[in-house]
Amino acid sequence: MGRVSKEQAQENRRRIVDTASRLFREQGTAGVSVADLMKAAGLTHGGFYKHFDSKEALVDEATARAFDGVGTADRPDGDSDTDADTGEGAAKDARRAFVENYLSPEHRDDMAGGCPTAGLATDMARGATGSAARHTYAEGVREFARRMADDDDDGLVRLSTMVGALILARAVNGDPLSDALLAAARAEVSA
Repeated sequence: MGRVSKEQAQENRRRIVDTASRLFREQGTAGVSVADLMKAAGLTHGGFYKHFDSKEALVDEATARAFDGVGTADRPDGDSDTDADTGEGAAKDARRAFVENYLSPEHRDDMAGGCPTAGLATDMARGATGSAARHTYAEGVREFARRMADDDDDGLVRLSTMVGALILARAVNGDPLSDALLAAARAEVSA
């Protein structure tokens, strides 16, 4: 079989990381085998170790990608270089819209494309304390809290309420309690 070009190798690595980022949020890092990951990425299992020394190295990179993938439209403060109205009212409206979206049934049901803070929480809790993934995750959580902060607080209570409600709503999805958890958290955080 012929060698792949440098550009194709970079594209293959990007595809592996993107696929891992989604699958890890959806199924957890332990729930995704290298073989299943590579199949989902449309590549052969043997090619994995041409790109990564270990699955842990991929977890590190996929965690960073998950947080990098959070676009400005998904951010609670609506930061954007093109926002003309950056007043306090606009920031509150952006935060309110973010909370509504974050605590929605659609976000609850999209684990693979959803928030990495909620999607990777249990994996990070079980992972090595000094890992690059855990460091990246902690920085992502800090940034999320910062974006939820206002003049009165540091955003940690809002963050905890939202992420906790989302994790619980996902855990009981299919039961009316799931929607009730989302609604209660939306009301509390929006108050």
